[in-house]
Amino acid sequence: MPGSPRLLWLLAVTFSLVPRAQPLAGDLEEEEQDETPLPAVPCDYDRCRHLQVPCQELQRAGPTTCLCPGLSSAAQPPDPPRLGEVRMEAEAGRAVVHWCAPFSPVHQYWLLLWEGAGAPQKGPPLNSTVRRAELKGLKPGGAYVVCVVAANAAGESSVPGAEGLDGAGGPAFGPCGQLTVLPRPLTLLHGAVGVGSALALLSCSALVWHFCLRERWGCPRRGRPSGAGL
Repeated sequence: MPGSPRLLWLLAVTFSLVPRAQPLAGDLEEEEQDETPLPAVPCDYDRCRHLQVPCQELQRAGPTTCLCPGLSSAAQPPDPPRLGEVRMEAEAGRAVVHWCAPFSPVHQYWLLLWEGAGAPQKGPPLNSTVRRAELKGLKPGGAYVVCVVAANAAGESSVPGAEGLDGAGGPAFGPCGQLTVLPRPLTLLHGAVGVGSALALLSCSALVWHFCLRERWGCPRRGRPSGAGL
């Protein structure tokens, strides 16, 4: 058919002039919203929480990106931790010490305990997730100084030591603090009974001594009045 090529050409030109369907504005907005990244939020990280997972692990495990607090360089020793609550248990002779991590990379912690002058007692190393430890064997009525030390590959945090806390209480929010263990209730009871017994013994001794002197030297008798009858 001689007219077929011309007819096909006319159909092709006609379809090329028809405008193509454009996507709706709503669809474009939804696509743009899907492609827009969500704003980063702080990670669920608490420097004072016991057994706190490192923030870098929270970043990798979370479904969305979160922000970690800034830290000092790993090539420098960590800043001192901050000593927090200290809960005393005088009857058991122990204390539970809490602290907060510094804004520095930390590999491990340990406690230092002073009892008077001399070298401190060093506790066992604790991993970087620990924020709580126990002190055992405290004496009733004793006075101590406890410090928290943080360490990494570059070194360990500084502590003022026991001599730097005498009478001053240590720096505010510092790594050290003073502990005073109260006497046990039974110790107070025994002390009160002992003081009472000593006072009773002294009173009895004074009475016995008084009657002994009276028996030995006699008591002065009063004379009769001059106007009394026979």
